Formats: sequence, structure tokens, C-alpha cells
Amino acid sequence: MPIRRRFRRGLKLHHRVYVVELASEVRCDRRFIRQNRYTKPDQTCLYVGSTGLDPEVRYVNHLRGHKGCPLVRDHAIRLRPDLFADFPAMTWEDALATEEAWAKELRELGYAVYQH
Repeated sequence: MPIRRRFRRGLKLHHRVYVVELASEVRCDRRFIRQNRYTKPDQTCLYVGSTGLDPEVRYVNHLRGHKGCPLVRDHAIRLRPDLFADFPAMTWEDALATEEAWAKELRELGYAVYQH
């Protein structure tokens, strides 16, 4: 049987960064606390992720528990397109870097953010 090899046929620009608003009860979760030690009760809690799917499809997958973060499955309120609509489609590497940078920037803007 011949060995199949994957060849790079150019960069695929289909990955996106997305943001989900989480319920305030997430502040009791140890994983969330680890990344947000000094949150205030009035801060909005968010999850920042990246995906190769449409963000709405990815959000539904989170809610169903399919390859999703348990924090999002258990505490999601809604998708926040107002916080990610400006990001264009990008490569996987760029999406990971943008996810990390955007989570950091959202923390600086006063949000409590979980990201992995």
C-alpha cells in the first residue's frame, strides 16, 4: 500500500478567534481562579478561543460537550461577536497568537478571561 503524504498547498486562512460570555458562577471554578486571581465581583467573565469552524458552530459544539471546554459547557451565557467580529480569517498559528494576545488585552480592559 502506498504511503500518503500531505503537501502544503498554500496557507489556509479559515481559523478564527471567538469570545464567549460566562456566568459569574465560573469564579468558583479552580481553573478559572488560576488565571484570574484578583477578579472583582462586577467584572464580566469571558472565554477566548480559536477555531477552524464557524464561531457559531463551535459555540454549539461547546454546549454539547463535543471537544469543548467544560467551563464553557457549564457556564456559557452567549457568544460575544461584538468582541471578535473585527478579526479576519487567519492561519492556525496566527489564530493561536491572536487568541493569547486578545485574552491579555481583554484582561487589561477589565474583563476576567479564561483561555487555554
